[in-house]
Amino acid sequence: MSLPVLVALVVFGIALSVAAVHFTGGTTTATIAGTDQALQRFAEDFPDEQPAVVRLTADRRAAFLDLGPARAGIVSSIGDCFLTRIVTPRDILALTVDDPLSISIRPNDFTWQGGRFAFADEADAKAVAAALQDLDRTGEAA
Repeated sequence: MSLPVLVALVVFGIALSVAAVHFTGGTTTATIAGTDQALQRFAEDFPDEQPAVVRLTADRRAAFLDLGPARAGIVSSIGDCFLTRIVTPRDILALTVDDPLSISIRPNDFTWQGGRFAFADEADAKAVAAALQDLDRTGEAA
């Protein structure tokens, strides 16, 4: 088989594979319809937890749930699915307040890479940042 024909077959095969992934929903990003959906999805993995407040990001790809002092629940979209976690300040390697409406989180969990989260309300961004701030061993703010 000639090299040009082989190259054409490889290019066609790759294009076909990418199209198949796209048309079967592989490039879809899930969004959270509202606080009820975030609570329901979180309850599937953590039925014993009772979140007090749900804070959705502006793009509705993540929700942060208040679980009490120094604990937060997270529902975050990964592709067309949702990942849920309970995190404490000790689970966060770095937390940066980018501006009054957004924060960046880098967890020490290799299964969730964190990211930049923008909120529609400044109070929501401050509350999430405060819940995930570093604590020393006595539980006092560092």
